Amino acid sequence: MRTLTLNQFKALLFSALFLALQSCVVTPGQWKNDQISSGKRDDFHQLNTTALKYLKANDPKGLKAVLSKEMIEAGNDREVELISNRLTDNEYKLLDEYYVVHKYKDTDTVRVKDGSVNRYALLYPYEATEMYMAYFIPEKSPNKYMLSLVYAKLNYGWKIVKMELEPYTINGKTAPELFNLAKEQYAKKEIQAAQLNTMLAVTCFKPGAYWQYPDEIDAGKFYTQVHDEVNAKYRYPLVLRELATGPLLLRIYNKNTDDGYSCPVVYYMTHFDVKDTTEVKKENLKVREAVIKLMPGIDKGKKYILYSAFNKEPNGYESVDHFDMTQKLN
Repeated sequence: MRTLTLNQFKALLFSALFLALQSCVVTPGQWKNDQISSGKRDDFHQLNTTALKYLKANDPKGLKAVLSKEMIEAGNDREVELISNRLTDNEYKLLDEYYVVHKYKDTDTVRVKDGSVNRYALLYPYEATEMYMAYFIPEKSPNKYMLSLVYAKLNYGWKIVKMELEPYTINGKTAPELFNLAKEQYAKKEIQAAQLNTMLAVTCFKPGAYWQYPDEIDAGKFYTQVHDEVNAKYRYPLVLRELATGPLLLRIYNKNTDDGYSCPVVYYMTHFDVKDTTEVKKENLKVREAVIKLMPGIDKGKKYILYSAFNKEPNGYESVDHFDMTQKLN
């Protein structure tokens, strides 16, 4: 039997160690959806299955099994409850997923690679050499909330390091789609409608963790511009002079309805007693015509317009009587 010298033994040991380390090395890069190797993707999906089970059950204690130590220390009972409500109301599906391996300990980016209206980039901080990001949306509901689960491979396993629930679509449209609609309305001089839809767009320009739409900055500038023009054109309170009864417009804003839509709400003052609902309803039919004529486009693409009639201007420190009416559009 051959006896190894000390130097030969060291060389052999080094070679074995080198090969062992090489087997653990992962190549830096970014992989999306089916670009992720099937075995690794199956492992990630199992992590998601476990996390979603505890989230849907509103079980923050069970969820600790897949949370990082920092997430556990921060506490997340309220966040888990809100996510649980969404998961219970709607069945969620995986929209996109990313597996990334950092080359350097620094901020990294998944770049925009197509020209579609809903293109987006991911700008994410370094949490570990290997990270996995999963984005889920409900299969139904016009107003969708996106659930983001971000994992990092820590020295004690794959753990969630970030978890978010944010608006993704409103009235079935994403932020870029709402922004495009607002620009089309503005070009047709439908500035109140453009303002309302830009407000909706701004609301869902950050649907996911590290999510970046290219048009976000332009949308913010556009909103400021349109907001200023609306304030200059419609100076509230505004008398609807074409109506003999002289109702007074107070404000218009967006509101979410119980069936998952967002629609304009029109506040106005009437000279009829709001308890006399027959007269208020009769006048409201004329108010509807006057508002759409004055502010063209606010009814387009909407399911409802809501109206609230007051005898006294509402304020933030007392309850004011009012009568609510709903105009169904489609």
